[in-house]
Amino acid sequence: MTALRIEPARPCHAAVCSAVHEACFPEAERWTRDAFHALLGTPGALGWLSLDGDQPRGLILVRQAGDEAEILTLGVHPACRRQGLARALLDHAVAFLAQRAVEALFLEVSTTNGAALALYACCGFRSCGLRKRYYPDGSDAQVLRHDLTSVIL
Repeated sequence: MTALRIEPARPCHAAVCSAVHEACFPEAERWTRDAFHALLGTPGALGWLSLDGDQPRGLILVRQAGDEAEILTLGVHPACRRQGLARALLDHAVAFLAQRAVEALFLEVSTTNGAALALYACCGFRSCGLRKRYYPDGSDAQVLRHDLTSVIL
């Protein structure tokens, strides 16, 4: 792997985002090119791609509303997992949002996704709720919150 770059995702990157998402998630949870295009054109939506050379390896999309934000999706290509890409994307988004005076960052993650739960715990997220049978496979979603007021920039 060459040097990792993280670059903003814009509506023109919708096809790339969709391809990464398709590699990362089960069919029932994949987002289409049109969905990414619409979302990335929405006020408050922010996205970043991790790139290895010119190859997209991961993505994170968030939506900011005032002093709160929500991670809508975070995914790393299966062949590139456990190399710090998800952490790099997450750290990038957290720093960017903290600079914009966002105080809290939320997300939902499947209670069956142990790797993601461990990553989020390491990054300062804490449980603040549970959504029963939230995902298409019937699994519950753990709602997590990260207090960004303590982020040191």
